[in-house]
Amino acid sequence: MRSRPTIAALALGGLAVGYAVVAAPEPAEAHGAFTYPASRTYACFQDATGGSSGGALQPVNAACADALSEGGDYAFWNWFGNLISNSAGQHQEFVADGELCGPTEQFAAFNVARTDWPSTPLQPNTTVEFHHNAWAPHPGTFFTYVTVDGWNPNSPLTWDDLELIDEVVDPPLRSGGVAGAEYYWDVDLPDREGRHLVYSVWERSDSPEAFYNCSDVVFGDDPGSEP
Repeated sequence: MRSRPTIAALALGGLAVGYAVVAAPEPAEAHGAFTYPASRTYACFQDATGGSSGGALQPVNAACADALSEGGDYAFWNWFGNLISNSAGQHQEFVADGELCGPTEQFAAFNVARTDWPSTPLQPNTTVEFHHNAWAPHPGTFFTYVTVDGWNPNSPLTWDDLELIDEVVDPPLRSGGVAGAEYYWDVDLPDREGRHLVYSVWERSDSPEAFYNCSDVVFGDDPGSEP
């Protein structure tokens, strides 16, 4: 029988999960990302604010600090807006290899291949409830991928590195998530070990818009991983 984490928030690898609605310094353009397993942008926002909703951005994690220095603060305050507005289901045509974690200029700093991004621990061969923030809800399909065996986290992420493990249409929506309203659904995790990426594509059915996010994860016990 597959096991399930009892409290998903405890698995955020040391990330602070307390959250309140943030007043972004410029208008937010969209609309959601994984909070469990934490997307790279959400994890870095939490790292930079210490789990609060405002104040100066002061990342502790080295990868997040470099992303802020290189790309500025837009992707932090708008961690839920990593999107292409007109991809219309043509994801591989619009998102180039090496740019999957940040397919637009504002999020490009999150494409850097390195092993010290904040990570979420997961257990292989389990069924886990994933949580995707719904900053602005939309109907559509969520495609969830995991990097294949033998993937090198020090190499740029490509489409060939990904295995589709889950596809869900219009999952249930609830209030009260760590960052407000959230979609939630069960995902059967594959047999993996060590550091990997969970990659998500949220394809709207009422618009040509789609959202793209990387979540850094560590499968099993890996004493060399960093939160």
